[in-house]
Parts: sequence; structure tokens; C-alpha cells
Amino acid sequence: MFRLGTAVGIDLGTSNILVYMKGRGIVVREPSVVAVSDGAIVAMGEEAREMLGRTPASVSAIKPVQEGVIANFTITQKMLRYLLTRVCGRRRFFKPQVCVCVPSGATAVEKRAVMEAAVSAGAKRALPVEEPMAAALGAGLEVTTAKGHLVVDVGGGTADIAVISLGGIVLSESVRMGGAEMDAMIVRQIKRNYNLVIGERTAEGVKIKIGSAYPLASEATMEVKGRDVVTGLPKTVEISSEEVRDALAEPVALLVERVRGVLERTPPELAADIIEQGITLTGGGSLLQGLDRLLESQTDVPVRRAEDPLTCVAVGTGMYLDLADSLPAGLLATTTEASSGYTR
Repeated sequence: MFRLGTAVGIDLGTSNILVYMKGRGIVVREPSVVAVSDGAIVAMGEEAREMLGRTPASVSAIKPVQEGVIANFTITQKMLRYLLTRVCGRRRFFKPQVCVCVPSGATAVEKRAVMEAAVSAGAKRALPVEEPMAAALGAGLEVTTAKGHLVVDVGGGTADIAVISLGGIVLSESVRMGGAEMDAMIVRQIKRNYNLVIGERTAEGVKIKIGSAYPLASEATMEVKGRDVVTGLPKTVEISSEEVRDALAEPVALLVERVRGVLERTPPELAADIIEQGITLTGGGSLLQGLDRLLESQTDVPVRRAEDPLTCVAVGTGMYLDLADSLPAGLLATTTEASSGYTR
């Protein structure tokens, strides 16, 4: 399938975009933010992320991917073209073969939009792979064996929960909840409690530093700066890790509920395997402190984080490209393929 040309795997995430290149590993790791002026991209990645909330009227810093799917097709297409040019060069004899991750709950229309954006950006052929499958491959799970594995991939826009066996997804659920939703809940909580408006980046910093899903051995506090709703002036308040945990309680409880729901629907033989193998956490959202302990206490199943949860999906996408010809047909059965010459 992927014989000629450069093989490229793309993790097109809500928060970050990672690009894997066959033989080179991860070659791009940037925030999924694009700065646009008069329809042209003026900055992308970390440079554009620095512009969020700080741009003049002539420049817009936007996130073209929301909840794991394309929200702005034109900008996503331009972003993919920029990335492919960056990693493959402007002059290339063969067009690159591209594999892009999509949430397990994405519709056929959403999958096709991603594939068409990749092809129109310069790919010879684009192939989607569901995120939990890529995450499982990147986490080092033996997905092609007759053993059941439960993967929970918590990304920026979605959380994908899937039971995998014999190279295919037995059952899955995609929750439109991820790191971005957690940040929004922190923004809401601080505004409600302190009449203080903070930005997304500040909320993300709070989540990373003192956010948790389970009581900490030593609770912490930190100062947060923002704009007072009443006076309109800059203001600094001190918040505690208990307050942040309370803000995150709703999205975290939803994730736990959906994981339990998938376990309840898992066939008995695979459930026995999962008890033995445990639950594997991947994705940036899985780095929330105490999430593994909370899931373990609520499911009575061992939980482990992947060695590098942030890159699992991108690395797994690259592994999928390497194994595409040898993996069981069941792995490809749920995907939609597009090429520069045709779509089927």
C-alpha cells in the first residue's frame, strides 16, 4: 500500500499536531494554532500560540481543529500543506503517502474531510486510522494477538476509549471531552468564585501545575493573574488544588462513567484479559495528576500510563504505516481511504 514516496503519519490533534516521518521518528511537534491575516498564514505552532488573545484586528489566531475534527477546512488544508512542505521539501519526485488519526467516534463525513484536506494539501494518498488503535500501537501493545486491551486516549478535544483485539477495535466510545474542556471548566470556576477572567493558556498552566483528579498527598496553591469582572482592572488571586479538582470533577466523572460503561459491555473473555493486562492511558490529558489512581479505584482494574503518552498516537500512526501491508484486514475495515486520483 505504502510503497513509493515518503511515508508520513500525522496526529492532527485539537491542542497539538505531531508529524512522524518514516525512518526519522517525530519531526514536528507544535500547538494546533494558526495565525491568519487576509486568508494567508503568517505564523503556525508555538509562534501562533503566543499570539492567542494578543493579536491586532488584522490578524486572527485560530484553532482549525476542534474536538478532534476539522472546524475550518481551508485553514486546515493550508496548515497541512505547510507541514508537508516543511518535512518533505518543496521539490519532491514522489508525493508523500499520509496517514492521519481521527477520533473513533468521527462520522464518515468528518473522516472524509480530514482525508480530502490531506490530499488537497499535496498527499498522494491519505489513510485514516482511529486514534485508540494508533495510541495502542504507540504504547507498545500487541494489538494483533488474541488478547484484549483497553486503551483510554485523552486528547485535547476528545477522549477515546476502546477495547482492541486481533488487530481491530471490538467496541469503542468517543467522548467530546478532553484537555480543552478541562481548561474551560477552570476558567468558569475562577470567574464564578473570584470574579476574575483568565485566558486559556493561564487555565492550562493551572491544570498542569496544581490540577488533579484524586486528592494529593500534599495539596498546593498558586497565584493566578487576570482581569477583574467588576473593576475591569488587573487582579491577582491565590487558588488551591482542591478548588481546581472541584472544577475538574464534572469532566473527570464523565470520563470515568464512560470507561465503566465500555467495561460493562466488554465480552467476558476480553474482560478477563483486561483485568490481567490493565488499562493503558495515553494522550496529554492522561497526565492529569491522580487520573490513573481514580480510574483504578473506580474500576478495580490496574491502570498504567504509557511511557510517553504525548507522542503515542503519532508514533502509532507511523507504526501503522510500517505495518499497513501486514496487519489483519479488520484493522482497515472501518477506515475511509482517499487518493489524489480518486475517492472511495
